[in-house]
This record gives sequence, structure tokens and C-alpha cells, in this order.
Amino acid sequence: MDSNSTNDDAGNAPGRLLLLTTTHRVAPGLLSWPAWEALHGADQVVCPDVNHPLLPYLREAGVTVGHLSPSGRELVELTAGGRTVVYIAGGEGAPVDKVVTDELARLGGSGRVAMPDLELLPGSYDLPGARLLDLVQVMDRIRRECPWSSVQTSAELAKYGVEEVYELVEAIEEGDQEALREELGDVLLQVVFHARIAQDDDEEPFSIDDVAGTIVDKLIHRHPHVFGDAVAETPEDVQAHWQRTKAIEKQRASVTEGIPLGQPALSLAAKLSGRARAAGLDVPVPPGADYGEQLLALAVAAQAAGIDPESALRAAARRYRDAIRSAEGGA
Repeated sequence: MDSNSTNDDAGNAPGRLLLLTTTHRVAPGLLSWPAWEALHGADQVVCPDVNHPLLPYLREAGVTVGHLSPSGRELVELTAGGRTVVYIAGGEGAPVDKVVTDELARLGGSGRVAMPDLELLPGSYDLPGARLLDLVQVMDRIRRECPWSSVQTSAELAKYGVEEVYELVEAIEEGDQEALREELGDVLLQVVFHARIAQDDDEEPFSIDDVAGTIVDKLIHRHPHVFGDAVAETPEDVQAHWQRTKAIEKQRASVTEGIPLGQPALSLAAKLSGRARAAGLDVPVPPGADYGEQLLALAVAAQAAGIDPESALRAAARRYRDAIRSAEGGA
């Protein structure tokens, strides 16, 4: 082989192809330092989408971006001569990106094309909780465009919230992880839906960010052993501090304030009993022979023993259901 052909081969040798990915959940222009280094150091930067949200920020940063039709072969050709090319992907699941990556895979697998060094370069990436932003956006669009969702009120949705919580409890008690994930999503939907409805309130509007901010502040304030200098070595220490903090925050005249009377009766009895015990009050259960007072005594006794009477009764009811089904099968 003569020197001229050797030089030609070297001149056509492929270089590097960097596939730059970004997430729409991070503001455009907020890129990782390796991404900015690659963009400024590349021989060529190309993007198939002339409306990509990143392009204005790249122009402002002095990065020239060329338009490229969705062609993996053209990308390979651009890297000839050892050049470094950055391809800006369109986003999650963009059809144009699939065309390019599928063609690159075919070219590489054919064995007939000298492929450049391929590298996936995350320019921005999702942090934990990023999909919550998607949920907020989807809910916002549904609220604006869906004929049913756009007219709902929190009062009309309240019954669904109760149902979803019961289904969540059932999934937990059944130990069904798949159902648990789904039911948690349904409960989360209720939270986001109610917050979106509140956004439209004329007198006292608030948003999902206000909801999140309120609970974040509350959690930090009630966990000084985590975010402050307080010490809590046992779960009981944590509970005691939580109750003291709530008492100061709420300035309640009675330990029974704030207990919803509409909750299931066994849960209500256990909650009242727990509040009284935590306050150091020795309040005897009203004596009597009627079923209500007997059930109350059982609920108080269960709570004192560390047993949730509501869960215990549901477990017993499920066993009773199984016995009924067994009897039906043997009939």
C-alpha cells in the first residue's frame, strides 16, 4: 500500500459521535459541565429539530448548531477525518431519535461501515421525584380541557378520596406490591386534583407547590432530631416530641380537637383513647351492657395493647369471609 492511500485512509477514519440527551423536566440551558465542554469542543454540533428548546441557549453561548435530517449514515460521515460530532437528541422517545439510533445500530452491525466511537452524554437528567412534574402538567391539562374534570369541586370528589384510601389500605394489608404502587398513584392523583381545583378558587387559591411547601415546613419543624439539635433515640421519643409540637402549634383547648368524628367507629375509639393516654389522662370507659360500650371497651383495650382495632377487625372479617366461602364450596 503506498503512502497516498495510507493518508487517504487516515483522512477518512471516523472520530467520535456524542449523543447528547436532555430532559424536559429541567429548564433548557441548564446542562452538565461535561455537556458544555463537549459542545464547545466539538468540530460540529447538529440537531434534527429546528425548534428544540435548547437551541436559543446554545446560540447565546456561542455554539453553532447545524440542522440535520434524521440520518444515522450522515452522522457517521460527519465524523470522517477523526472529527468529533455532537448530536442533540430531541427528548424522551422522540421518533426522530429512534430513526437515527436504529440506523446507527444497523450500520454498526453490518460490518461494512467503519463506525465512530459512540458515546451517550447526559446533558441533564431527572432527579428523584421528577415524574411528579409530569403528573402536575397532565392534571393541569385535564383540568383545562376535560369536560368532566373541568367542572368538578373538592366536595364532589371527596367520596373518591375515601374510596382510594380504603383501596390503598387493602393493598397494604394484602401485601400486594403491584396493587400498592397503583393505589398510591390513585391517592396521589386525589392530592394533585384537589390542589389543581384550589388553584381556581377566587377567594383563597393555592397550588400544589403550596401544598408541598406546607408539609415540607411541617416535617422539618416536627423533626428537630433530624434537622436540628434535638435528640430522639427511640420511636417513643419521636412520638412524644411530635405530640408536644402539635399541641404548641394548634393551641387546642382539648386533646380531642382535630379528631375527625366521621372516621370509622373503631378507629375513632382508638384515636380518642390514644390521645387521652398520651395526655396522661386516666379516663375510664363508660360502663354498660349495650353493644356500643362493649365495643368501645374492646377498642380501648386493643389500643392500649398496641393493636389497631380497625385493622384487627378487618383481618378477622377476612378470615370470616374465607370461612363463608369454604362453607359455600362444601355445601
